[in-house]
Amino acid sequence: MQINITGHHVEVSPALRAYVTEKLQRISRHFDHVISINVILKVENPQQQQAEATVNAAGKSLFAQDSDADMYAAIDGLSDKLDKQVRRYKDRLRGHRASSAKRAASAG
Repeated sequence: MQINITGHHVEVSPALRAYVTEKLQRISRHFDHVISINVILKVENPQQQQAEATVNAAGKSLFAQDSDADMYAAIDGLSDKLDKQVRRYKDRLRGHRASSAKRAASAG
């Protein structure tokens, strides 16, 4: 899994980069078909820090964003939103395959 981190109006320090990487590793634990994650950290004004990310998984692109007064809190919210989306996507894939397997077993 490749993680690209860029900053708009903010310098991406090694501490921020490590924090984002640590938080987004959780996504790859839930779903191992994640190809890449593009993260953009923005500062619009001192009271509004924003983090947004696009996850490119097998056949699907997921987007989430979160903003907060603290960049680390925005990253936490972003990782929670992405984690929820990835788990829902994985459940849909598993549910679709499981239901078609049940139909095939009952038909034959």
